[in-house]
Amino acid sequence: MVIERDLRPTGPYRLPRAGRDGVLRRAPGGALARVMHHGELPVVVHAWPVTGAVRVRAESRCPVAAAYAVDRMRFALGLDHDIAPFHRAFRRDHLIGPVIRRRPWLRPRRRAEPYEALAWAVTEQLIETVRARAIQRRLVWRWGRRSPCGTYRDAPTAAALGGRSPAELEACDLAGRRALALIRASREVAAGRADLNEHEPAWRRLRSISGIGSWTIECLAFHGQGRDDQLPAGDLAYVKLVGRLAGLGRRATEHEVREFFAPYAPYQGLAGTYALGVAA
Repeated sequence: MVIERDLRPTGPYRLPRAGRDGVLRRAPGGALARVMHHGELPVVVHAWPVTGAVRVRAESRCPVAAAYAVDRMRFALGLDHDIAPFHRAFRRDHLIGPVIRRRPWLRPRRRAEPYEALAWAVTEQLIETVRARAIQRRLVWRWGRRSPCGTYRDAPTAAALGGRSPAELEACDLAGRRALALIRASREVAAGRADLNEHEPAWRRLRSISGIGSWTIECLAFHGQGRDDQLPAGDLAYVKLVGRLAGLGRRATEHEVREFFAPYAPYQGLAGTYALGVAA
């Protein structure tokens, strides 16, 4: 079963780059491609630009699974992400206005599944990006399900990582405390006790786990649940940026980052993305 849709993005748009975690890849011919799963059913999805639209093609044995994959891919690519109200509100802002005018296609990077965003946020805690991506590739290679053709691998499921021992995750270079946090969070999601479709209740449940703090939850919310109001305020990029922009002569605190972006509510996360584009 093949479902193919030409989807017209909302506003100016550019297709994002392939990821560095081994999940979203560049296929021969230039299309973005990955495998995802609806339950146990694999779906191979491709996306590429056509005149005035992005064509998304999903192939699966089941039409329901294929339709599901199209919906998740359009979320991950930001095809339905209407940022026009944000642009109208802050087009003349002294900080992000120039970025809005110069790069109006700029959109945050989303994850096809909320759990992907949660798991990857844990792997990215307190380490450099290059090392985090290497950890993610190891997790994908060891426990990600393969496409029927064997070309692509999905991100591991909550059940897959929740069933691992700390030593297995540490062998992928994940620190001991973060390995425990990832296992416990994965078990909560796999058991349905943390339903990532229910945002605030899931956040409260996950925050009860040692090693799951505000930054991890905000990454989940922004990248995995589409919450433009959630800013990962403790991110190193933001504490350095706000320290410089506010003339503090030091790195800002998490509280100071939140205060800096509070005037952009309810788009703090989007404003942060555009603010980082000031130096880009």
